Amino acid sequence: MAGKHILPRPDFRVENIVASADLGVDLDLYGIAKASTDVDYEPEQFPGAICKIHEPKTALLLFKNGKIICTGAKTEAEIRRAIDQLIKIVKSHVIETRPEEGKAK
Repeated sequence: MAGKHILPRPDFRVENIVASADLGVDLDLYGIAKASTDVDYEPEQFPGAICKIHEPKTALLLFKNGKIICTGAKTEAEIRRAIDQLIKIVKSHVIETRPEEGKAK
């Protein structure tokens, strides 16, 4: 590849941020999927539920243990908005609250 030079500082743009979070509760994924048309849960295919948020356009993976993965956001503010919308969807489907780590039970 003689004559080809790599740009020392190529331009870039953020297309997709992946973020993880823990809601601190266990979730009823069946109940969430039944209550919301934006959530799909097929445990035979994948152990998590998939929630599609339309604005901002993001997808969140929800797991029974309350952990979530958010993809598709382009800014931290979009991540926060997507998680806030998710909380509104799942708040009535909490199975139990887990004790905070490091705190007396």
